[in-house]
Amino acid sequence: MFLATLFDTIFWIYFIATVGPAIALMAVIYNQDKVEREPLPLLMKLIGGGCLAAIPAMILESVGEPLLTKFIDPGSPLYSVVLAFLVVAVAEEGSKFFFLRKFSWRSPYFDYRFDGIVYAVFVSLGFAALENIEYVAGYGLSVAPSRALLAIPGHFGFAVFMGYFYGRAKLWEDAGHHARSVAEQWAAVLSAVFFHGFYDACAMSKQTEAGVIFLIYVVAVDLIVFRLVKHESATDEPV
Repeated sequence: MFLATLFDTIFWIYFIATVGPAIALMAVIYNQDKVEREPLPLLMKLIGGGCLAAIPAMILESVGEPLLTKFIDPGSPLYSVVLAFLVVAVAEEGSKFFFLRKFSWRSPYFDYRFDGIVYAVFVSLGFAALENIEYVAGYGLSVAPSRALLAIPGHFGFAVFMGYFYGRAKLWEDAGHHARSVAEQWAAVLSAVFFHGFYDACAMSKQTEAGVIFLIYVVAVDLIVFRLVKHESATDEPV
């Protein structure tokens, strides 16, 4: 009995530490969908898509990082910047967008602009939750607080920017403006890549100034993201 109780306690500690922050942010964005809530089977599918996105992202990163060392000295400051933007951010955000579009673009439930943000967030947090499990499994519970405060909200923020443009892409597509829709989809990917790349470049840098910039950046982006979510939810429109 004691061992069973101990096992349950340990399980819930690890569950809350690894998956809890992602679930909390999913609940936040789900509750901001004021007009028409998305069906849970679709949202679960999008979470699964985020988990699947980890596979191509891992492959692309494992190929991109060694390739980068052939052109840039790993000890130079430029290396961490290029690695952050062109390898990690492109691989992860590109993979997320692939599954986001695959699982939601033709969905009959994608009928409001704000849905784009909801879908992007659920894909991104599915990815982030799986990544968090890997980190805690590899480094222990000591990394859980920093990831709950920084990494998970970071993925949330990148997704909000992606979803902002993704919802507009659907709006333009349904209005018959295919070229404008394609441009908005590119903006969805590139905005997420930019914000993700800047985050990682600061986190990877060993310079003191980068640490200060990183903290300012995280606070600023969090404020912008939550204001953007509130605005988009309040001004939602059908597509």
